[in-house]
Amino acid sequence: MIDIHVECPVYDSFRVQQVAGMFDVPLAEKARERFRVDVPELGDDWQVGLIVGPSGSGKSTVARRLFGPRLAGPRPWPDDRAVIDGLGELPVKQITGLFTAVGFSSPPGWVKPYRVLSGGERFRCDLARALAETPGGEIVAFDEFTSVVDRNVARVVSAAVAKGIRQGRIGCRFVAVTCHYDVTEWLAPDWVIDMAASTFQRRCLQRPPVELKLFRCAHGAWRLFARHHYLSGSLSRFARCFLATWEGNPVSFCATLSLIGRKRRWRITRMVTLPDYQGLGIGMAVAEAVGDLHRRQGERLNLTASHPAVIGHCRRSDRWRTVGVSRARPRRTEPFLPGYRSAAGRAVVSFEYRGDWPAPVGVHALACEAGRGFNAHAEA
Repeated sequence: MIDIHVECPVYDSFRVQQVAGMFDVPLAEKARERFRVDVPELGDDWQVGLIVGPSGSGKSTVARRLFGPRLAGPRPWPDDRAVIDGLGELPVKQITGLFTAVGFSSPPGWVKPYRVLSGGERFRCDLARALAETPGGEIVAFDEFTSVVDRNVARVVSAAVAKGIRQGRIGCRFVAVTCHYDVTEWLAPDWVIDMAASTFQRRCLQRPPVELKLFRCAHGAWRLFARHHYLSGSLSRFARCFLATWEGNPVSFCATLSLIGRKRRWRITRMVTLPDYQGLGIGMAVAEAVGDLHRRQGERLNLTASHPAVIGHCRRSDRWRTVGVSRARPRRTEPFLPGYRSAAGRAVVSFEYRGDWPAPVGVHALACEAGRGFNAHAEA
């Protein structure tokens, strides 16, 4: 049982007396509040928790009582350093892994200072830093969770964090403290403290499905995604372009090009998910849907990647097979074809998409599973 009494002094002034008279507010030397909720021993058999309730309901007070110094929140960042340098002395692979796990998967964003990032990117950075400062196996409670981002970003970040923790990519337990009830089903917490009802409940929710639609699109759609690509904003006029939407909003783009000198062989040349939707696995699900479409036309598809999240997914998945590993090497001074961007100068891994052999019958629609609660429907 948590039973907390809090109080603060009431400072007498002319305006205080005016308000008291206008609204019949009783004045005392101190203002007092009591927050009471029956919370049993939490134990160790949980990974994600949630403390939720309206403003002023005592969420932070209860979280501070339960978790003390482990209650984290936004703090100032230096103006003259990239956010990749703001997570202490951790190895760079661990830092980029944390950024990716909270849905901040953009290398161009990693090298920028905090002050120039969007609100959603800043929130993800604050969250990643709180997780980075928590020893493995410990608990981090994050106050004002998703309070400063729009509700689409809130859903995506909630699902990304819960996914990262349950898959072991985030090595701690996590408690969200928030006034927003809409994150509950996306976090799918093991327990919930609802301060509005003063209740504690253990639960096991299933995250709602993310239903994507994938279409062939014109090259002009690339303009929405170009600045978020970490290599180049250019796109070959010979590329096949695909656009994925969620609830009618564009979220991801994929383009493929014919492999030079290889008959009926294609490669993914551009693959971008907008920052607000990163962390759910949308990009790779779209890539695999595009791969299935190529295979249905009797074509093979390759992907060359340097991003650790993409490489990790392909290595774990039976849908992809590794066909080459290239260490960083000197870049050509001139491309052998105008506008061609090779992998020279970068450490990359190449994969071929296998899908589910043999290829399924039909040429119009497909459904591919990419993690719990995720379906992509592609139309040729």
